[in-house]
Amino acid sequence: MKHVLGLALVASLAASATASIYSNNFDTDTTANWNVNKGPNPGGSFADFFFDYSTYGIESAPNSGGTTRGMRLEANVTGGIFSGLSVSPTGLSVNTDFKLKADVWMNFVGPGPVGGSGSTQAGGMGFGTNGTTAQWAASAQSSVFFASTLDGNSAVDYRAYSSAAATGYGDGNAVFAAAGAGNRNHSHPYYAGFTSTNLPASQAALFPSQTGSTLAGSIGFKWRAFEVERLGNNLSWSIDGLRIATVDLTTTTLSGDNILFTYFDTNGGSTSDTNRLNFMLVDNVEVVPEPASMTALAVGALALIRRRRAR
Repeated sequence: MKHVLGLALVASLAASATASIYSNNFDTDTTANWNVNKGPNPGGSFADFFFDYSTYGIESAPNSGGTTRGMRLEANVTGGIFSGLSVSPTGLSVNTDFKLKADVWMNFVGPGPVGGSGSTQAGGMGFGTNGTTAQWAASAQSSVFFASTLDGNSAVDYRAYSSAAATGYGDGNAVFAAAGAGNRNHSHPYYAGFTSTNLPASQAALFPSQTGSTLAGSIGFKWRAFEVERLGNNLSWSIDGLRIATVDLTTTTLSGDNILFTYFDTNGGSTSDTNRLNFMLVDNVEVVPEPASMTALAVGALALIRRRRAR
């Protein structure tokens, strides 16, 4: 009987290795389950948790099964003030090693490759917030988060922020997987796998500005697999499986153990575009236990059972 119970424990641990801690596909309106935390210019920042992105000519995300509802984040739509916002699920607490995964789409006002009015904005995700304090480029950082520009038209296209680097880790910093000077810019050879993408014809049919293609090394106008992983004291960010940055959490101060999504402008100029084409879409959010730690726990439990049987 003890052996049977032991095997049941191992099976339970193995199953928990893939069980979600949190998930949201936005196919129903979950606005009430999110905290929206805005910086300056709150009237110009928006979070929509039930946005039908097909209205902007965007195809269903890879993990959506054909549906087209997601979360849309916007900043500095009006007002012309350097500003941003972050959002976090209400009451979420993640106390184990984990992977935060999401389908992410970066959209900017065209034409490509450099974009139109106000197109250089940035968005991403992170961990370690209390869930009630705005986390964006110019906030008092009390979490660790990562972001990419929409259009790749900045000297700093790939970014990482924490209490140890409130305005972002600098050029050449070793937190970035790309090595050497210019390791935050789309033009660095490390990002060459992000090939140029045509702005979708379905969007161009709706908005005349949406023509051309993206800069090679940038990630706009294509569904991307974003992942933030905590493993021990390291928090890492990957896009489409490519490691972008890793921050040692022991060098930072965190205000909590919630996740966050962030979106912000990179300057104080709001766009003159009235179609609101600068935004980040997020779909199919999932937080799962980091498999290696759960597998190790299951293996340890099995070894203990075997030792007891051998006595």
